[in-house]
Amino acid sequence: MSTSMSSDHDVVIVGASIAGCTAATLLARRGARVALVERRPDPQAFKRVCGHFIQSSAVPMLERSGLLEPIERAGAVRTRSRIWTRWGWIEPPDRSTLPASLNLRRERLDPLLRAIASETPGVTTLLGATVDGLLFDGARVAGVETRDGGGRRRRLHARLVVGADGRQSPVAKLAGLDSRVRPHGRFVYGAYFEGTPPAAAPNGSLWFLDPQWAAAFPTDGGLTLYSCMLTHDRLPEFRRDPARALRAFFADLPDPPPVADSRIVGSVIGKLQMPNVRRGPTGPGIALVGDAALAADPVFGVGCGWAFQAAEWLADATAPALAGAEPLEVGLRRYRRRFRHALLAHDDLISGYATGRRMNAAERQIFSTAARDPRLAARFEAFGTRNVDPRRFVAAAMPRIAASQARRTLGARRSARPLEVTA
Repeated sequence: MSTSMSSDHDVVIVGASIAGCTAATLLARRGARVALVERRPDPQAFKRVCGHFIQSSAVPMLERSGLLEPIERAGAVRTRSRIWTRWGWIEPPDRSTLPASLNLRRERLDPLLRAIASETPGVTTLLGATVDGLLFDGARVAGVETRDGGGRRRRLHARLVVGADGRQSPVAKLAGLDSRVRPHGRFVYGAYFEGTPPAAAPNGSLWFLDPQWAAAFPTDGGLTLYSCMLTHDRLPEFRRDPARALRAFFADLPDPPPVADSRIVGSVIGKLQMPNVRRGPTGPGIALVGDAALAADPVFGVGCGWAFQAAEWLADATAPALAGAEPLEVGLRRYRRRFRHALLAHDDLISGYATGRRMNAAERQIFSTAARDPRLAARFEAFGTRNVDPRRFVAAAMPRIAASQARRTLGARRSARPLEVTA
């Protein structure tokens, strides 16, 4: 027979991965009593079907929070990205003022963040507990009901419930939060390789083959993640033999990386369906962070960085209310505004390309000019690493594109001018 217990907290966070652990750590440091609930019982568990890339935009947050140092001690590799296009490589600036991005495998990153959260005073970690119901105070979410592996049930009452439980987010569904699902026209396969590092390592290399995509990202332990995202017409060859197909695809790339000189470590991992999911990030008594709030196309490597950033935004926005300085609704509105202002324009562009379509005319102009113009390449880096929003990037890019086109047109006219022959 199952037994039932009850406890009170300021915050209950469901999901102990990047977003959940970071939010738990930051909120507890502000004085909140936090229950961190994770369905997997193993403290060393990690997200397997996921890249490890942490965008540059999240690095200042990691520095402020003190998380950067332990992440680097765990072996994280600092990197910038170069991009192959049919017009040439877009190279990162030699003297970039932006922080370099980070690469640390999830099997190291997730347990590290979980340990930091669990060791933070004020955090109670409940591993192996599944949330199968919410508690309500009228229309407001007021806690969760959990069940552990032995069938024991527990009620966790809280002023704020945070869903950090991934793309499918049972918490969001239980709360009835609105969601928008947009199709994804590609599948992904990837694996970690050991051997000769790719050119430009430790910098990463990406191939925008339009519409196919590939990437090579050096990471900790001397490994490189080779990953490709292809339109569904290429799926049969990967289903027959994923490892062979992955090697063959990378061997056929322009300026190919040294896959032939490397061996696969672990197994090839694939995901066939990756719809883009956007949910309202708040409701009465509830907030969402990480993939639960916004699950974007992995092509652009935004998931890990946005999870860190959203956790900080939530802690900053709600800590005053949890300390009794203002109503919680005020803090949730503040978080919702910050989340939408920072991420939704990026997400709209990302979701548009995720359908598997080819580049449109504007994208071709941007990529082709950035491959020729170092100044636009620098602005492209700021946009691609999500340090500036699309509006600022477009405003800065259009004059450079126009000037580049004018120079090419003038050059073409001069070369076409007939030679003058004098007697």
